[in-house]
Amino acid sequence: MNAPILRRLTELRALTTTWHRHGEIIGVVPTMGALHQGHLSLVEAAKAGTDRVIVTIFVNPKQFNNPEDLVNYPRTEHEDAQKLAPYGVDAIYVPDPQEVYPQGFATTVSVAGLTNVMEGEFRPGHFDGVATVVAKLFLQTQADRAYFGEKDYQQLMTVRRMARDLDIPIEVVGCPTIRETSGLAMSSRNLRLSPQGLEVAANKYRIMTNLALALKQGAAFEALAPQAESDLLAAGFTQVEYIQLRCAETLEPLTHVTQRPARLFAAAWADGVRLIDNIAV
Repeated sequence: MNAPILRRLTELRALTTTWHRHGEIIGVVPTMGALHQGHLSLVEAAKAGTDRVIVTIFVNPKQFNNPEDLVNYPRTEHEDAQKLAPYGVDAIYVPDPQEVYPQGFATTVSVAGLTNVMEGEFRPGHFDGVATVVAKLFLQTQADRAYFGEKDYQQLMTVRRMARDLDIPIEVVGCPTIRETSGLAMSSRNLRLSPQGLEVAANKYRIMTNLALALKQGAAFEALAPQAESDLLAAGFTQVEYIQLRCAETLEPLTHVTQRPARLFAAAWADGVRLIDNIAV
């Protein structure tokens, strides 16, 4: 069954107010569209954990520091609605831009600390855009639970901190990264990769997994990181922006995995596309 596509906040609020009046728990899956199995796994988790599910589709201009990236981002609303049909979601919220950023909009939500490293370093302003739009979507949907993938782990941590700091009454649920059979983390950006680019991109997970194995055996990260970067370049990546070991709870840098729960993060370019990934160590 096709869910209704709502474009105005008044339409959405009419539904959510009724659902809450009946004591139903609302889940939201915020997306920018171009849905893949990773997004759909979030929908499945939301369906299992709530009574009503809203999927939002909004290509947020405020989180793109590169205008070309915004222009090239795939927009596939019709196909997305078809992919969602078998899951029985209750509403698809595709707000018009003025519903999110009305004329005169002048507020920015900024999360310090967590956003200063990794993606924040290479994409200035990105997380301000993420925190601002997600705060708006949380308040517009009035959801009780929100579902995000661990593939964008720094984003997940930022959204959790934002909701907590602003006392937004919502539980932010992290869900495991969904991968292709090659190991490549599913991402809407993968649509822009050529067949050769997909082969190159698949090497990142293998290289990161090998590095994680060595770290688990007690090796120091600084001793292994240069070789991992060289391996990525040898596999066909054209640029490695970062490969870092950080605390899974605070994102502080680590030298050994025995110190605290850790995650390995990497960002690199292949076939003209910037790809990020992370794995637990």
